[in-house]
Amino acid sequence: MKINLSGHHVDVTDSVKEHVAEKFSKIEKHFPSLISLDAIIAKDHKQYEVELTTNYEGVRVSARGCDDVMYPAIAQAAKKLDAALKHRKGQLKADLHQKPVSTAPEIAAEIVQEMDLT
Repeated sequence: MKINLSGHHVDVTDSVKEHVAEKFSKIEKHFPSLISLDAIIAKDHKQYEVELTTNYEGVRVSARGCDDVMYPAIAQAAKKLDAALKHRKGQLKADLHQKPVSTAPEIAAEIVQEMDLT
């Protein structure tokens, strides 16, 4: 998986790149069909904000994490992205199953009328 990492008011160093690659190695193993991941790390008003976007099975999936420290913000965004991808995967799996055919229930009043209650 290719990770496109950019920073807004943040210097993206090699250690940050390694940390991001480590955090997303689990997601890469669970979802091998992911081709790329766009990550933007921004610092506004003394708070770090990490925004992640990717395409999974034709749908854009995104997640955002905020914290006063950069590394917990990355971890929070990674956790949210993993949950969103699992949710999307569950939706795709659910659509594969055949839906049950609903039948018209028998009306209780008609059944009572047919019964011999004497």
